[in-house]
Amino acid sequence: MSTAILTAPPPPGASIERDLRALGFTVRVADGNGGVAAALAAVPTAERVAVVDARFTGHRHSLRLGLTDPRFPAAAVPGALTVLPGARGALTAALAPGSAEGREGGAIAPGSGGRSVAAPPATGCLPDRLAADMEAAGTPVHRPDLGTLVAAVPTTEAARAEAEAAVAAVDDEAVRLRSAVKSRDGFFTTHFVSPYSRHLARWCARRGLTPNQVTTASLITALIAAGCAATGTRPGMIAAGALLLVSFVLDCTDGQLARYSLQFSTLGAWLDATFDRAKEYAFYAGLALGAARGDDDVWALALGAMVLQTVRHVVDFAFTFTLPEPAASTAPGAAQGGATALSGRLDRIAWTVWLRRMIVLPIGERWALIAVLTALTTPRVTFTVLLIAAGCAACYTTAGRLLRSRRLPGGGSDGARALAGLADSGPVAEAVARFAPRSPGGPFTAPLWAAAGTAGLVGWLLFGPDDQGGWTGVVAAAWYALCAGLAVAAPLSRPFDWLVPPLFRCGEYLAVLILAARGGVNGALPAAFFLVAACAYHHYDTVYRLRGGAGAPPRRLVLATGGHEGRVLAVTAAAALWASGQGFTTALTVLGGATALLVLGESIRFWISSQAPAVHDETGEPA
Repeated sequence: MSTAILTAPPPPGASIERDLRALGFTVRVADGNGGVAAALAAVPTAERVAVVDARFTGHRHSLRLGLTDPRFPAAAVPGALTVLPGARGALTAALAPGSAEGREGGAIAPGSGGRSVAAPPATGCLPDRLAADMEAAGTPVHRPDLGTLVAAVPTTEAARAEAEAAVAAVDDEAVRLRSAVKSRDGFFTTHFVSPYSRHLARWCARRGLTPNQVTTASLITALIAAGCAATGTRPGMIAAGALLLVSFVLDCTDGQLARYSLQFSTLGAWLDATFDRAKEYAFYAGLALGAARGDDDVWALALGAMVLQTVRHVVDFAFTFTLPEPAASTAPGAAQGGATALSGRLDRIAWTVWLRRMIVLPIGERWALIAVLTALTTPRVTFTVLLIAAGCAACYTTAGRLLRSRRLPGGGSDGARALAGLADSGPVAEAVARFAPRSPGGPFTAPLWAAAGTAGLVGWLLFGPDDQGGWTGVVAAAWYALCAGLAVAAPLSRPFDWLVPPLFRCGEYLAVLILAARGGVNGALPAAFFLVAACAYHHYDTVYRLRGGAGAPPRRLVLATGGHEGRVLAVTAAAALWASGQGFTTALTVLGGATALLVLGESIRFWISSQAPAVHDETGEPA
């Protein structure tokens, strides 16, 4: 339930009461000084409450943006202020005697054209004053960008007529539909999906469908596509490619529906954050199963594609955590050069912007590529092209981040905590770090230790004499764990320390892939795929917690799953113990199942709790 309190009776003919009721508010009209405080006291504390100037003139969508977005405890547009229960105390304090309301007038005075308008300008606007007082007292008040939408508090008949003309000149439904699409997105999504998916989003909104329902429909469609791919037949492959594109359209629609109707939720954030990866990696598994029906084993390629895509995302996320505040990096006179300066110059050339967005192979381009190749070629060709394209994209983006890092000051204490959580260090690395020297060293100290451990582990498993590593593989894993502890012995606050988490992901994931591929044990690669998928979910879950400001997963979960170095030790030991037969496959399956149960259980508990953040990607950054 939501209640809107008008500061006074609205002028004759005003639509404010009708607009507020259309947005789901129960409208109460205050009667004179002190009336707003009394009306506020009568509203149950568990409800959203809004204070709206009776003179408000503007688009209904302006009120929707300012008063109904569930992500912000307090929000305002000119002439209207809303608070959720968490910020109710700040509003009550601002309304206390002697504060904003005491300086306001609420009477209605005759206007110049015979119509009644509100009191003269000297009295000001109560909701605006309340918002200013709340901000001064330390309560953040979100102010949405209205663009061409109108939100005004006219104080004369002439001003009201001008505001009404401005409202009539702008179609707020067209603005609402256009703003449902991210301002920055990939080429394929922008030009081949969004032109019609936003109309599908409006169709869903008018029929009462929720973003979570559309997200679930997208997942189900992708799983059906994976099942079609698993048939291994040409009709099945064609159907799989088509359904994957349908799933992507629905994936775009759920976010556009959320923005169109402002239906943001913690559950929706979690589903949106995790289902994209689940859909893509399930489709990889479907392709591998389909290829197996034709006696073509591509599980190693499927696992390699999942490893590459996950590491790419970890690179993006880890680098972002080390970035300074935008104001600091873009301040006048700030030094900009190298990749940053070149990027700024290229941004002024339109075609280069789209080219660079395509080069990074965002989700739209990637899924379109997979869908077309699935329908027209074989799974082996699909994975081979995908690996080449994703590898080129990874080289491009990582090189740019390395060039930018030369001029970055580092992530500071907040960035160091985020990188430490993303590193996923377990008890062995923690013990090494506890006894290692804690000198911060040079700018490359931590990445060099991480690279040394990963290179030693992967190099030995790849080129060593034993097909499945043997006990020398365990020694290589111990070296990896030692280097991992030395890498995190000091806070990860230096400019290149963002490289540490993706290097750890390479070490862990590639170790599992190599051991399963070199051993040649029946079923080892599918079991390895399952294990890496469980670990990848854990690392994505960590990212979205950190992005929401909730911190890394509980330390008990990391210790229970062994951390990345603990799992590497366990996998290499299993390979040494069961060099032949099905023991290694069973060990991978058990480890994957235990990891999945622990990670999913804690993740579900967290994301359905009241402490979970509603993290929605509104940046438009390609995924």
